[in-house]
Amino acid sequence: MDGIYEEELKINLRKCVENGVLKDRKVYLFGHCSTTLALADMLFENGIKPVAIMDNNDIKYGILYKGIPVQKPDLILKEDSEKAVVLIVTRFYEAMNAQLRKLGFTGTVRKLVDYNTYAEYSLSEEVFLRKQERLHHGEEILASLRNKYPEHFLVFCPFQALGDIYVCMSYLPDFLKRRGVDRCTICVGGKGCSAVVSLFGNYPVEIFEQKKLDAAVQACLYENRKDTFIAHQDRPYVVDLNRALYLKKIPFEKIYCCGVFNLPIETKPIYPVYWEEFPENNRVKKGKAVILSPYAKSVTALSDNIWKQIIENYKEKNYQVFTNVVGDEKPLEGTEPICPKLSEIRSLVEHAGTFIGIRSGLCDVIRTADCRKIALYPDYQYCDTKWKSIDMYFIDGFENIVVKEGIKWEK
Repeated sequence: MDGIYEEELKINLRKCVENGVLKDRKVYLFGHCSTTLALADMLFENGIKPVAIMDNNDIKYGILYKGIPVQKPDLILKEDSEKAVVLIVTRFYEAMNAQLRKLGFTGTVRKLVDYNTYAEYSLSEEVFLRKQERLHHGEEILASLRNKYPEHFLVFCPFQALGDIYVCMSYLPDFLKRRGVDRCTICVGGKGCSAVVSLFGNYPVEIFEQKKLDAAVQACLYENRKDTFIAHQDRPYVVDLNRALYLKKIPFEKIYCCGVFNLPIETKPIYPVYWEEFPENNRVKKGKAVILSPYAKSVTALSDNIWKQIIENYKEKNYQVFTNVVGDEKPLEGTEPICPKLSEIRSLVEHAGTFIGIRSGLCDVIRTADCRKIALYPDYQYCDTKWKSIDMYFIDGFENIVVKEGIKWEK
């Protein structure tokens, strides 16, 4: 989950707790996805166990997340509506709220994250004025960019995820060539995303905070000019390529290649070349160390137990065990922290010999590294489709492992 949304979720959940919205009520969640599971973890931290995660996908019924079952939405009707509350953190809040009301649920329904700011189903004057103000702000941003980069093609990457940026940059050169574009500026939402862009070439990059990036994207949509492009399959929710996934399994990379950039399926990705040596490689036993990467913005965290098993397993083999940390992230217990720049991570993992990480954008960044690479996948469906996360994000050159409850690492 993006940091801005994670902070919004924490703030809104704290308000619900402090204002007594959840007190003496049975808590239900709607929409089985990684953000909902992150919310479940936050509720556990507050001493609250949700009764169930409701979902419309019958393939998911019977799934358990830390003892919370996935169930049909209409089962909430067995509860007294005044003693139940539904929390929603997906972008389908409006539809889910309407569904619950149609079913006859009259209790409290709360939206804790405002993902879908491009599609508010309201004709109120307040919404019109707010969108109009954001549009004007976005137009000012675009005007400033065009003044700074005259005759540049502007590419907007609206989602702060390293993997999205990596795949985007892998296919962007072919896309630009087909469009006859010589000069291009990339607009991203964070320093990490900018660092990924820099791995691929000397592109001008502009970094925006999320709200400003959203405003610029809205202006792009409104203007519909030939000199801007929004490089994402699902934001800001006007293309809706994800609907194709209800019918067919399409790997994430091919969604970008064919869906976003409209390139032939046989198009080969470009790989990054601007790498640097990690200056602290002397800290690391060559070929006898493992770099662990347990953190990801948009993926549900794996249990501490699986990491504990991995750490014990490698220490028994006399390996050094490191946790890759960024910012205020803490190393896993029993490991040493290590903090390479993105441009140095390939050097580090090749020197160490082994990388094990939750499947995140960092796995994309090191996909060309010459070492043993293991990607760990939480056991859940991609959005509300029938495909598992490993179906969407399987990565060649890695050992891809689904982490189910009760998994034994040594096996």
